[in-house]
Amino acid sequence: MRREEEKINPGHTQARNALRVIGPIFLLTGGIFMAIGMISFFSSMGSFGPPRYFWCCFVAGPLLFIGLVTTSYGFMGAVARYTAGEAAPVGKDTFNYIAKGTQSGIRDVTSAIREGLTGEEDQSRQIRCSSCQHPNDADAQFCDQCGYRLITTQVCVHCENENDPDAKFCDNCGRTLG
Repeated sequence: MRREEEKINPGHTQARNALRVIGPIFLLTGGIFMAIGMISFFSSMGSFGPPRYFWCCFVAGPLLFIGLVTTSYGFMGAVARYTAGEAAPVGKDTFNYIAKGTQSGIRDVTSAIREGLTGEEDQSRQIRCSSCQHPNDADAQFCDQCGYRLITTQVCVHCENENDPDAKFCDNCGRTLG
């Protein structure tokens, strides 16, 4: 992974390592200035005099900000990897749950769209009448159009294997069906 980072952005590792060192140094320096300024402020309360080093608080603010931002940029990749590792399984489980729950509905919608575009019903759930070629429901016994008895299977005369009603060749022996 480190080599891929260097191919994409030469010097990326060096910049990240520099941010990881410089950021905490700024944070520590800002923390020291803030402590000095606060100690000076609160100690002057007891003596009723003006605080001598209160200005350190004003120096500490920008130092703390720079240190915080620099450190966060230095460790951003590690935080992003951790966040992705925590969030990805939850997202995957949620997606799978939603997909499982909506599968039949999506199937119905896509079938309706297909029927609307082609003007024909789903062929996988239909049987064509051998007499008039009208499509009928898969569980129908007789043709809706001509009343002819629907053939649900074709039996091969050579090997007696049952085949789909619209098959032209036997699934078992490969010969032509009558």
